[in-house]
Amino acid sequence: MIRVSLFTQDPRTRARNATEKRFRAYGLTAIVLALLALLWLLISIFSGGLPAFKQSFLTFPVTLEESVLDKSGTRDLAVMSKATTLTYAKVLETALTAEAAAKGVDLSAMKKGGLANLISQESPATLRNMVLADPSLIGKTIEFTALAGGRVDGYFKGRVSMDSAALDKNTSPEQLAVAEKLKEADILQIRFNAGFLTMPDASDKRPEAAGLGIAIIGSLYMMVVVLLLALPIGVAASVYLEEFAPKNKFTDLIEVNIANLAAVPSIVYGILGLAIFINVIGLPTSAPIVGGLVLTLMTLPRIIIPTRAALKAVPPSIRDAALGVGASRLQTVTHHVLPLAMPGILTGTIIGLAQALGETAPLLLIGMVAFVRDFPDAPPAGLFDPAAALPVQIYNWTTRGDPGFVERASGAIIVLLVFLIAMNAVAIFLRRKFERRW
Repeated sequence: MIRVSLFTQDPRTRARNATEKRFRAYGLTAIVLALLALLWLLISIFSGGLPAFKQSFLTFPVTLEESVLDKSGTRDLAVMSKATTLTYAKVLETALTAEAAAKGVDLSAMKKGGLANLISQESPATLRNMVLADPSLIGKTIEFTALAGGRVDGYFKGRVSMDSAALDKNTSPEQLAVAEKLKEADILQIRFNAGFLTMPDASDKRPEAAGLGIAIIGSLYMMVVVLLLALPIGVAASVYLEEFAPKNKFTDLIEVNIANLAAVPSIVYGILGLAIFINVIGLPTSAPIVGGLVLTLMTLPRIIIPTRAALKAVPPSIRDAALGVGASRLQTVTHHVLPLAMPGILTGTIIGLAQALGETAPLLLIGMVAFVRDFPDAPPAGLFDPAAALPVQIYNWTTRGDPGFVERASGAIIVLLVFLIAMNAVAIFLRRKFERRW
């Protein structure tokens, strides 16, 4: 008789233990690789996007001469409007030249008109709008902060070098050298760019002036539409299917279709929205109301499925107890089942909204990729005004050739990630705060 000790592993046990160790090693390796990939993604996004939150500005006094900007001297807006942005650009160039000379900046290497290229083309329009909004500024000397040109801003952020400037028709090494001197004289400063979050989009030649203001408002309007429509419809459909609908082939067919709709590509919903909401109903293209309706259709299955799961998680004994003391089915659902399932319902809703916030394909098909400069009005009228959306704005900027827009796109991704993380954090908070265990 052969005695085998329990403390001695036989070959089969050693093989099973070795297999288990390899499986654990594979799982740990997969997790490490996933974390490294995520870390690399975040580093690339933040390294490319954080510079978008800083901007080069030129601050100098500007004299708004009446003889140039209001030749009639009557402060008549019709007359003042005849002064174009080219006129204001010359005013800014003259003022910057005078300030540079006063600060001892050597401009001898600059060609005629070269100093104007240091100022963004957006700044003359900004100054013109200020004067037309307040004609009393004419005749005064004001402290004006102008955006620096895109090449100058890119030089201080490392996108533009002296070598590349020598080959660029939009700038020159001499201009960049003068920009360095202006920075030393504290005429040019690099500071936080609040306009990135508040300004509208800009043309292809002005990446330094492009902002997310309209895109943020458009995304907010769409999320309001989705929340007001998808939450009540999704919860009502879930309650009916889970608590009141008879179990037959018809309800089985509905449940299967809801599960299938959750897997439909988002671009299909864009085609549906284009065909129904725009071509048939006649709603305006590029409007938040259309985007909200399309995203509502896409989000409904993603709300119904977790809501039904939350309703199923409520113990049947609670329903039986309520019915046993005389409560109706409706009272049982509204007074007991829904409150207990609410954490799961809210979590599913917020996650569905977060997924809808990042959708791009359906919004492209309904025209939200259009270039929009005017901010939409307040709701409800603003829901029908043209607007952009954060993911569409990111896509739009990545298709433009200037590297400044790529930087802006990375910055917009950071803003979108902040929104998504905040929404998911709210979902986790609600679940932990209201969740009950049985």
